[in-house]
Formats: sequence, C-alpha cells, structure tokens
Amino acid sequence: MEVVEDIVIVGAGIAGLATSLGLHRLGIRSLVLESSESLRITGFAFTAWTNAWKAMDALGIADFLRQRHDRLHGLIVTSIVTGLATSELSFVAQEGQGEHEVRCSQRKLLSETLAKELPSGTIRYSSKVVSFEDSGHFKLVHLADGTILKTKVLIGCDGVNSVVATWLGFSKPAFVGRSTIRGFAEFESSHGFGTKFWQYAGNGVRAGFIPCDDHTVYWFFNYTASPQDKEMEGDPLKMKQFVLSKLGEVPDRVKAVIEITPLESIIAAPLRFRHPRELLWGNISKGNVCVAGDALHPMTPDIGQGGCAALEDGVVLARCLAEALRKEPSGETQEKEEENEYKRIKKGLEKYARERRWRSFDLISTAYMVGFIQQSNGKVMSFLREKFLAGFMSGLLLKRAAFDCGKLNFS
Repeated sequence: MEVVEDIVIVGAGIAGLATSLGLHRLGIRSLVLESSESLRITGFAFTAWTNAWKAMDALGIADFLRQRHDRLHGLIVTSIVTGLATSELSFVAQEGQGEHEVRCSQRKLLSETLAKELPSGTIRYSSKVVSFEDSGHFKLVHLADGTILKTKVLIGCDGVNSVVATWLGFSKPAFVGRSTIRGFAEFESSHGFGTKFWQYAGNGVRAGFIPCDDHTVYWFFNYTASPQDKEMEGDPLKMKQFVLSKLGEVPDRVKAVIEITPLESIIAAPLRFRHPRELLWGNISKGNVCVAGDALHPMTPDIGQGGCAALEDGVVLARCLAEALRKEPSGETQEKEEENEYKRIKKGLEKYARERRWRSFDLISTAYMVGFIQQSNGKVMSFLREKFLAGFMSGLLLKRAAFDCGKLNFS
C-alpha cells in the first residue's frame, strides 16, 4: 500500500517532535515515524540551558515546562580528591551578558508536552523504516509492515544509529573511550540541594547532581570504561555500587542520592560522538533529505548541549522548510510544479544545513575538549584543571548556551 505524505520525519525523539511541532505552528503537516509502540525516552533528564528555553519559547511550550522545573542559579565544581570547591559559576546576569535561564528538564515530560501539542495522528508508532529510495522528485520510504510512504521531504531524526545519516554518507559515531551511568532520585520531602548544579571531578571521573524541582534530582557519573567495567553495565545494583566506590571525598548527603535511587532508575551507556571534521565536509542535506538531532551531531554530554541543540534544530529546520513549502502554485503543469517545489525544498534544506553546520561543529568540539580535560587523570593535568582550568571550562558552558535559534517566522 502506497501512502502520500508531504514530510516524513523518522524518529519521535526531541528533534523529530520539535521539528514536527515547529512545522505545525507554521501550518504545515508532517508524519513522524516511531519504531517503538509508544514514545521512547532515552535517559531521565537533561540540563536545559538558555538556548533551549529560547527554542522552547519559539515552539510555544516553554511556560508550561517552566512551571514544573526549578530555575538553577549557579554551578559549583568540587574536587573528588580533596573535597574542596575548585570553581563556582553564577547563572545570574553578569557584565556583558544577559541573564541565563538554566533548568534540569525531565525528558519524559518534554517529549509528552511536544507530542500533546501535535494534531492527532501525527505520530505513527510501530513504524520501523527498513529502506528508502528515489522516485522522481519524491522519496519512497519502506516500512517493516509493508507500507510504502511517498514523501516530498525525508528528515532523519533517528538517533546515533541513524539510517538516514548513513545514506547521506556519515560514518557511525565513534566511541570516545568513556561511559556514563545516569540515575533519577525522588525524595519524599525536600532534597536540600537548593537550586545549584553540583559537579564533582577528579581521579578520571566526573559526576553531577542537578535538581529538577524540590523533590527530584537527576545525576550522572562519567568514567573511563575498562573491559571489566563493561560487565556491570547490565546490572543496576553493580552500577550503583561502582559509582559509590568512586566518589571519594564527596559529602554523604550527595552519596545518599545514589543510595536511594531505585535500580529501575539507573542506566548506563557508552559515550559516542561524530568527528567534527565530518560536519565540515559531510552532507547534512542532500536533495530532499536531511538529518537533525543526534542523527546530525551526536556529542558527549560534557557541556550538556545534546538535547538543547536538538530543540534548536527543530526550530531552524521548520522555519527553512516552511519557507520553501508555502509558495503558491504558479499554474504550470504538474510535472513542472513538482520540479520547482523540489528545487525550493532542496534550497531550504541547504539553508538549514548552512545554519547548523558551524553550530554543530562548535558544540561537538567543545564538548569533547571539556570532557577530555575534566576526566584526564595525570598529575599535571589534574593540577592545571583544579588551579587554572575549572573556571574557564565552567564559563564555556554559558558561552555555548548564549545562542538564539530565532523565532518561527520567515520573510
């Protein structure tokens, strides 16, 4: 059975849902294909920096989410080795900078909010893409259930293992030699961490504890994985014990967050990234096909910009596509109309690629550098990090967050 769609988005993650909602706000329908039976949430939360809130404002969902997440007022970095603070960063407005808005956003709530704003039927679940091919100025998308979708535009928001990114010529994301363990703890009463982002680094590891609201804390633990460590990654109890054994001179109240975290709320994953040079020379778009989110810029979580950049992608891509698709028919033959529309779509996606290429390159490169410095275990690097580089690296977080993807409008 062949079904015709204007825009097909592969993947109902943050980037796919944000792109679909951006298009919807501009009066353009899309179909989002999700291989799972329901919304699939990877991880528990992420740090939503200023740039993410600007994107969510553009999409019209920011105020709802602001009411459900506490605003953070600063970041404190402490040495795991000495237990002493090495740097402190305020999120309050500083000289030469605007005010920073930082909150720890629950991924499930974000995804559900994006999905609820979409028209009924926009997301098609249990729809696994097995292949796609050219058909004149269209793409034919083949699904596992035998359905064939004929679409004017194909957008890959299908994550780090993206089939669309592979078709565009990108390599599989590379493993950086580090892994992460993440968890989500809920407290019956106030957790007592206030509105600060607490980070601990040293001995080759880095941990963070970030309040979402007065009763919930998201935490992560990044480490260099050995073959022995990989054996525990499927066992939450062993992961919890491993994290507790590596926290060194961290206060007991912080360790208690790990201890009370339910086993079902602990996950592990290897850290991967796309080599930045691929972003400079690779095809972010090709004809009527493009990628966004982790399919475009998989990065390490060291500056907390993966989810934020996916929201930016959605706004920029929706704006560029809408501008291409909202042209009135010229009265020419159908074949000529299709050709002209294909050319406009191609130009629109090329414009999106130009806007996102350097931004993606910058974020991936910065994240990799920060992660390398923060988790280096040599004596010289540890000394430099704690005495001179901690404040510099913390400042990079705000500099990369000081970005505005713009509104959902066009000339």
